[in-house]
This record gives sequence, C-alpha cells and structure tokens, in this order.
Amino acid sequence: MTGARATVHAAAESPHGASDPHQEGPADLRLVAPALAAWAGAVISLGAPGGGVAVACCGAVGLAVFALRVAVARRRAERVPEEAERASEEAEGREGAERPVVGPRADTARRTAAARRLRSPRRWSAGAFVALAAVLLCAAAGAASAALHASDVRRGPLPALAERYAGVTAELEVTGDPHLTRPKVRGSQRTPPVLVFTAEAVRVTAPDGAITAVRTPTLVVVRQRGGGGDERGPEARGSLASAWRGLLPSTRIRVVARAVPPLSPTDEVAAVLRITADAPPVKVGAPSPLQRLAGHLRAGLREATDGLRPDARALLPGLVVGDTSRVPPDLDDAFRATDLTHLLAVSGSNLTIVLALLIGPPHLATRAERRGLAPRLGLSLRGTAVVGGALALAFVVVCRPDPSVLRAAACGLITLLAIGTGRRRSLLPALAAAVLLLVLYDPWLARSYGFLLSVLATGALLLLAPRWSAALQRRRVPPRIAEVIAAAAAAQAVCAPVVAVLAARVGLVAVPCNLLAELAVAPATVLGFAALAAAPVALPVAQALTWCAGWPAEWIAGVARTGAALPGAEFDWPGGWTGGLVLAAATVALVPVARRVLRRPWLCALCVLALILAVCRPAPITRVLTGWPPPGWRAVVCDVGQGDGLVLAAGAGTALVVDTGPEPHAIDRCLNDLGVRRIPLLVLTHFHADHVDGLPGALRGRSVGAIETTTLQDPPGQAQFVRTTAAAARVPVVRAEPGERRQLGPLTWEVLWPPAPPDLPGPGSPIDPNSQPAGLDAVDGPNDASVTLLVRTGGLTLLLLGDLEPPAQRALLAAHPELGGVDVLKVAHHGSANQDPPLLHRLAPRLALISCGADNPYGHPAPRTIAALRAQGARVLRTDTDGAIAILGTTARLSATVSGHRIKVRLVGDRRTRTRPGGGRRAGGGTSGGGEAGGRRPQARTVGSRRSRARARARGPCQKQLRRREAAGSAVQRARWGMQATPEGGIAEGGSREGVSRRGVEPGSVDSRL
Repeated sequence: MTGARATVHAAAESPHGASDPHQEGPADLRLVAPALAAWAGAVISLGAPGGGVAVACCGAVGLAVFALRVAVARRRAERVPEEAERASEEAEGREGAERPVVGPRADTARRTAAARRLRSPRRWSAGAFVALAAVLLCAAAGAASAALHASDVRRGPLPALAERYAGVTAELEVTGDPHLTRPKVRGSQRTPPVLVFTAEAVRVTAPDGAITAVRTPTLVVVRQRGGGGDERGPEARGSLASAWRGLLPSTRIRVVARAVPPLSPTDEVAAVLRITADAPPVKVGAPSPLQRLAGHLRAGLREATDGLRPDARALLPGLVVGDTSRVPPDLDDAFRATDLTHLLAVSGSNLTIVLALLIGPPHLATRAERRGLAPRLGLSLRGTAVVGGALALAFVVVCRPDPSVLRAAACGLITLLAIGTGRRRSLLPALAAAVLLLVLYDPWLARSYGFLLSVLATGALLLLAPRWSAALQRRRVPPRIAEVIAAAAAAQAVCAPVVAVLAARVGLVAVPCNLLAELAVAPATVLGFAALAAAPVALPVAQALTWCAGWPAEWIAGVARTGAALPGAEFDWPGGWTGGLVLAAATVALVPVARRVLRRPWLCALCVLALILAVCRPAPITRVLTGWPPPGWRAVVCDVGQGDGLVLAAGAGTALVVDTGPEPHAIDRCLNDLGVRRIPLLVLTHFHADHVDGLPGALRGRSVGAIETTTLQDPPGQAQFVRTTAAAARVPVVRAEPGERRQLGPLTWEVLWPPAPPDLPGPGSPIDPNSQPAGLDAVDGPNDASVTLLVRTGGLTLLLLGDLEPPAQRALLAAHPELGGVDVLKVAHHGSANQDPPLLHRLAPRLALISCGADNPYGHPAPRTIAALRAQGARVLRTDTDGAIAILGTTARLSATVSGHRIKVRLVGDRRTRTRPGGGRRAGGGTSGGGEAGGRRPQARTVGSRRSRARARARGPCQKQLRRREAAGSAVQRARWGMQATPEGGIAEGGSREGVSRRGVEPGSVDSRL
C-alpha cells in the first residue's frame, strides 16, 4: 500500500490494513431505495382512503411488470456471442484497417459494431429497470400493508360508538405496559396522573346489547374515582392503582368504559376508552407464559434495586429493560435536555453490549485470536452465532415483543452481524433489509419518530462515524477516543433535526454528555443483566450486583443533571418540519466548515472556547452580548407561561422570589439568567399550580432559607406538594401574617393580605398539615387568600396582588384605607377581567405588569383591564408578548427592559412635590415630557396634572409612616430579621444562615398598619 490508505485502514498498525481486503469499496446502496420506497408508501397510505391505495398499488405493480419486461428485452439485446466478437477482432487484425471488408467478414463486422453500440453505456440499462421495478414493488407492498393495518382501525362498531361518546362493555387484550402520565398544569389546577395502556378490543357490547367480536386497537385511560364520595384511604387507593399497573401484556380483562374518538383520525387506535376505576380490573384471561416470565424477571429486577439510592433505583431498570416507571419527572427532563433519552429506551446498544461481552472486539470476531466469553467456553463461530441469537431472543422476551422492542432487536442483530463478519460494507444492506421487513410487518412504525431516530442514528454510525473517526485520527487523536467522538457527533448531527421537529430546541451539551455517560453505560448494563438473570433464583446475589451497578447508574444520572443545569445546555429553535429542515441544512453547511477548522489547531481551540462560553454563559459576557439581564435591575417578572414568577434583587446573587410559575424549567432558567444562587425567602402567594408547581426548579442548586405561604391550605393536594418538596430540600415552611415587615439588603416589604385568622400561630411558626386555620370565611377560595406584598426598593414602590378577585381587592382597600399610589403594579390574576375599578383608581400605577402565557385559553389579559389601566395613565407590559420584564431606575426615572424584543421603555418620573420622611419637601426629577395634559403615553404623568397631585397626596402619608416606623423600630427590626448595623450605617446580614429570618412580631415593637 504505497498510496493513500482507505478510510477503514487509516488507524491500522499493520501495513496490510485493519481488516479484510473485500471490505474496501463503495457502500452497497441497492436495498436503500426499496426500503425508503416501502417506508414512504406506508406513511402515505396510513391516512389515505382504501380505494385510492388499491388503485395506486395496482398502478405500481403494473409499472413494475412493464419495467421488468423492458429489462428482460434489453438484457437479451445486450447478449452477443463472445466468439463473434473475438472473430471480428481477429479479422480486423489480419486484414488491417485500410482494406475494405466484404462478404461474410463484413456481416461479422456489422454485427460486432451493432453489439458494441448495444453494449455502450445507456442512461437506463437493464439493471436500472430492475431497480425501478424493485422500488415500485416495495412501495406497493408497504402501501398495501399499511392499508390493511389501517382498515383494522375502521373495522367494527367501536369507531361509530366513539363518535357518539357511548358507554360500552368491552373485553380487552392488553398489548402494552400500563404507565402513569406526568401531571400537567391546566390553568390553576394540576391534572392528576392517569394510567394509560394500549389494548385490542376483542369483544364489544354496545348500549343496545349487541355483541360483536372484533380485533380493534384502542387506548385505555384509567382514572381513579375521586371527589367527596371517595372515602377510601391512601392505602386502598394505592393498592387499586397497583392492581391496574400490574397488568401484563396478553392479559384479557373486561371493562365498562366510555368510548371517545382519538385526537387525530389518523391515529393507530380506533377509540379511547375512558375508565373510572373503583375496583381492580376484572380478568377473564391469564397472560401467556412468555409474558409471565418477562413480568417475573422485570419484577425481580425492580425488587433487587429497592435498596439503592433514588437515582440508581429509578435509572437501572430503564438502562437494562427500558422500565422507566420509577424515573421522576426532573430526571426525565434532565435526560431530555442532554439528549440521553436513548439510554432510557430499549435500543440495539443494550443488546450490542451483551453480545460484545460474548464475542469480544468486533475486528477479532472471525480470527483465531478472537476474544470474549465464546472462545473461553469452547464455542465455534457457528455456536457463537447460535448463542448470540438466543441472547437476542431472550432480549425480546424480557423487553416485551412489541414493535419498539422488535426494532431494537433488529438493530442489535445488525451489530451481531458486524461482530461476526467484520464487514462494514454488509451492514448498510442489513439495516435497509431490517427497515423493509419491520415496515412491512408493522406499518405504524413508519410514522414513529422513535423508529426514525433509531434508523438515522444507526445509519450515521455506519456511514459517517468511520469517516469522521479516520479524519480525527489523521490529526493525531487516539483511535479509541476518535471512534467514540465520531460516533456521538455523527448520531447527534443526524438526529438533531428530528429532535428540533418534536421539541423545538437544540442541545449544546449532547455530545460531551454522551461521551461522559458512555463510560458507565457498559458496566451498568452488564451488571444489570446479570442481576436480571440472578433475581429469580438468588435475590441476595442480584442485590449485590445491582449495588455494584448502582454506581455507574448514578454517574449517568449525575452527568444528565449536571449537563441540564448548565445555563446554555439547550436553546430554542423553530419547531415543526420547517425548523427541522433549516437545522438539517445548517448542519450540512457546517460539515465542510468543520473539516477546514480541524486543519488549524488555533481555530479548533477558539471554537471550543466559544462553545464553553455558550454553554456556561458567564453573566458579564451574556449581559454584553444579549443585554439581559440589564445592569441595576430592581425586579424581574419572569416569562414562566400561564402563571406568576417574580424576582426582586437583594444583592449580588441574592433575591426574594415571589411565586415559581407552573413549570420548574422556566423559573430555573430565569433565575440562572439573573445569576440568582441564593434565595433567603421564597414567597408562594397561594397554592394554585400555576404559582407553585415550578418550586423544584427554584430550589434546584440554590440555597433557600425559608418558604412562606398563605394561610389557606387549599387546594390540599398542591399544598401537600409544597410541603413534600420543601421537606425533601430541607427548607422550612412558614405562614405569612398581615403586618409583618422584613428587610433584605435594599428591599423592604410588608404583607398586606390575607387577614390573620384568630387561631393563627405566631409568625414563623411551622405549619401543621392537620390544622386548617379558622376565620377565613370572608376569603372565597385560594385566589382571595393570595399573599399581597407592598415592596420598596431603590425608592420605588411595588404592589404585588397575587390572584386577588374583586371582593378581596375591595376588602384589601377597606383594610388599608391609607394605601395610595404605587410606581409598579403586578396586576391581579394575570390581567383577567375581574378587577376592582376603585382599587385601580386609588393605586394609579405608572407601570402595570401582567404575567400570562401566550395563546392561553382564558383570554388573559382581558382587553377591558388593559384599557382601564391605560386610562389611569399606566404603561402596560405583558410577558406573553414582551417576554421577561425587568424594572430599573428610581422614582425619578423609572424604566423597564423587556427581553422578548430587547427594547427599552422609558417612563419619565413626575415633576411633582413629594413629602420627605422628616416633613420637608423636594422636587421630583422629571426631565422631559412637558407640562401639557396631552403628553405622549410613555410619560407616566403630565406635569401639574390633577391626577399627579392626587396621587402624591395619597402616597405622601404612606411613605411618611413607613419611613418613620423604619427609623423608630430599626433596632427591633434588625434583631427580628437577623440583621446587624454596619459602621457606615447600612444594614449587613447576620444571625441567620440565609441572611433573613422571621421571629414573632412583638406587640408594640412596630406599627401593624402601613
């Protein structure tokens, strides 16, 4: 080998190459087109009318027959006897080219010339027509198979009954494992998890008593009976849920359900059967022996992992057999953010690891020096292949023979073929054949994104990874490291567009997280499979094996959590097929650029540094590049969707947080962007899900001193969620009390609402879950019990109304008649139409903030609320259109910056006379706006206007009383808040781990009124 070495030989130590000579050559793509044709035919036919599919299939078969006939004719015309051609060549050589040729030799010459013309290259040769016929036949086969499977969905009485939402009695055969859905926040409530599984209806009894035997696919949704009539305790409800979750595939049950149509007419189920369960399922048929064996093995693995730490206990069954029933939502989110979800799904890599343990390194599988367990057990190559096949069969049995498991087994068998033969060029036809067979067997796989990701990843490992690995090795990267990096990068490059289609995001930490997790995947999988086999016969041995496997499993979980916690772990990208195609085009364009970058080490280092900065997002650099967060921000309304989440600056990396929104990731990202790592106090205004469900995100990776909640523990389930989450993070939970005042750095605030019940314990007293405070009859529901805060920072006054309804707003105004104008108002209840006009008139805010989600189904904010605020002269900003909102400046010059559009709104302060705390007067700092009443809207007030003077008169006593109380009771307040006076006269933190604490309000120490 004197020339350039082939890609497969680039890392070979021997001059003869790394593998057999027959590996060299271009990839064999002959089966790729038929497989893609069958895939496309199945995708199109699943949603097409049956008659149209039949006509198209007949047309495709007719065209295929015609193409085959043309190919046969051309093949016959191309056949010329070799003897005639050789004879003509000899005659030409003897006679010479100058002598005329006549007679028989002339005929031979003419035939030879004609033969050469026939043998000359053609655009459509016989082989091309054969390939075309194969593509048409495979497309027709895929379309026909899809049409037959789609007809099962439309067959029988169940689709018609579902259209009428009729109640039915059905006998079902379970086809999938029951699993719980993740709770979702809808409005103010969290939907309870329901049990979902797929099944085939084999017998349906209609409301009129007609019984029909069918084979119709359905989706079963089981919801436990709740409400006031459910007097069962938690243990009874738990046993009922376990009975339904314990159903094994192939089990037959009889249910009474309400049939409803599926979300889409092209779904692979004919109806959704909604069951309200108040008793265990009625079994009319036992599961098959194979399913009982699989269920026994899976249950044994779960039992063996019971003693592990939470992450290892949840993750190990998923790594081994794809059992994700124990994976908590936060860990699942971390795996999604780092693109490690393929580790939780049953895939060919699981089987590959076990087969590699049997056979050893792939490049030595067919040689005398082969390694692994097979040669040590004395197995021949054929015996090794048989044992590998048995392992693949056991894999299918344990992981349930549904389509996803069959797909994983097919990918594993492709790897087995590679290990047994060491021939790279045979892998692509094997992958194409597997795709063709699986699509014909189950056409619904053609519309499965999981199947698409699996095929794309496997194809990238076969086509792109070897070339990229060779390129890295040519640049002095060690072979093993180059192979791992190339495999992870190739799989991510081809799968990222599909992920963008589904999740509208692009991950930046996927490749490094996959590289780090790969170190622990093999030991965790091997030890997990060993525990799976040992659990039925020796549980202590299985527990010891799972204890050993728990360490690498925890490493994988730690990689996922650490990667997901990085500020730039992922960024938003346009979703749908448009976004996916744009990302695919960008990836294709970046490949040649990356090839050139690799040739220059300094460019590589620069790109790595840029990636690190994009992922870590240091606050100074992020602020310079994006302008967010703006320097000197006082408060930020986070864009948390349809909910509330507000952050008040209290020093470097420290903030007071009020509410956490409906989703942990949103509030966590907002706090990361703001650089908040320390929360001395987190206030939850009330227990509705759109205010408290993001609590785990606010607690994640931060030091939190205490959580303060409202006095009304309603809804009970969400109040219990807060207590449980806080207890897991070891954060105390206390109740707010009206009149309590606190100070933290530049912040001072007072609780104005809800009213204190007569038997409420003192401030700071821990919450007793079993005690429901009395005296809250005037508070009508959780919204009216919202904690209302009056906050002062940097001379600005902010009023946070939570979700108060008009009756509570009127009660608040009656309880605090001295309450006057404010600079910033957080509008109640996401800007709904339920507002109290007198309160808005009294507050007269300069800036009104509305936190709501885009395209929410409630119509928030209401147009009349916005109109009323603007009529008061307020500038209205809303998170659904503006994004996160930052408040800056002082009373003299108030400004707001919105992150969504990166624009700055200046609200010039009023040029008015304000009352000093000591009784003096000073002029406002207005710099523009003029004195005309018809000034522009961005100016909060016009100079000398009647409304400005009225608001100044209303606000003056409020500020005067507050500052007098602060001056008179500063020593008491510092002791109560855990603060100390600094020599310079400021306030320093001290006396508390988090810098702020609350003790009982001493009678007479401070004025309880504002």
